[in-house]
Amino acid sequence: MSLFDAAAFQAETGVSRETLDRLAAYEATLRKWQPKINLVGPSTLPDAWRRHFLDSAQLFPLLPEGARVLVDLGSGAGFPGLVLAIMGVPEVHLVESDSRKCAFLREAARVAGAPVTVHNKRIEAVPPIAADVVTARALAPLNDLLNWAHPFLQDRGAALFPKGQNVADELTDTTKYWKMRIERFDSRTDPTGTILRVSGIARV
Repeated sequence: MSLFDAAAFQAETGVSRETLDRLAAYEATLRKWQPKINLVGPSTLPDAWRRHFLDSAQLFPLLPEGARVLVDLGSGAGFPGLVLAIMGVPEVHLVESDSRKCAFLREAARVAGAPVTVHNKRIEAVPPIAADVVTARALAPLNDLLNWAHPFLQDRGAALFPKGQNVADELTDTTKYWKMRIERFDSRTDPTGTILRVSGIARV
């Protein structure tokens, strides 16, 4: 597989030079902190622009029209929430229970000039934030994600969840407990991956 670098990311996404510079500052901070804190899988670091930055950025065109407030659950190293903040989502809340990862998120946001709010708490302990969109990446099965996302979502809000090859099983299980509108989009970074856009979420 050919090297996917910052220039390839810009060609794929069409971000401005300024946005790319801010993302590059984030990427450099990730590389600096990775030896101290296991922020991403070590094997994915050489391909970070594809595996993490493009994987997050592909959600941007799928955001609900006019979305202003985004809550990212289990933010970890900031994917996708911090990337989406740098790309222009006005108000982003990053929820992460690990205090060391929160320290990284604050530093990465500082160097990237991204005005995010970091919540160093378990998801269940965060007071509901009226969100237009909720995101989570590689966090939990869909049913758990909906349990966590539901208190944050506005009536017309939506959730964006990248999912792997077991998505059909997760959807089958989830429909026992939830009514929802599901839209599926092919992942641009994982041939077996699917991005779910979930709206109209209500308990059965």
